[in-house]
Amino acid sequence: MYFVAAVLGLAGRWDWVTSPDWLQDPWVIGGALVLAVVELVVDKVAWLDSGWDAVHTVVRPVGGAFVAVTALGEATPTAQALIGLLGGSVAMTTHLSKAGTRAAVNVSPEPFTNWGLSLAEDLFVVGFSYVALQYPYLALL
Repeated sequence: MYFVAAVLGLAGRWDWVTSPDWLQDPWVIGGALVLAVVELVVDKVAWLDSGWDAVHTVVRPVGGAFVAVTALGEATPTAQALIGLLGGSVAMTTHLSKAGTRAAVNVSPEPFTNWGLSLAEDLFVVGFSYVALQYPYLALL
């Protein structure tokens, strides 16, 4: 979530995409990058990542709803509510998939499965961010 927020903020500042003004604020981008690095490290430590995921069971859906509503721009309250529900639902679905998979892997006694899965997630986020910026309709599919 934090890496994506930083990428969207930077892409908006560089006029690659249209992103909300608040996301382009240097403090928001910097904070998102710091939290992305924290998540990158925490995610490699079995059980610590599960605690991080537990906290983010609230943070990620709320963040997804907030980004969806602000990206929508001017809209009726009904449209804002619907897009907020959609953004939060998508964020919650992906979060529960990630957290559930990681919880299942954490019972493995060796650390390599956890590290490998975490690195695969990191590479997916980087790759998907590129695809979403370059080919948004492909990313939507």
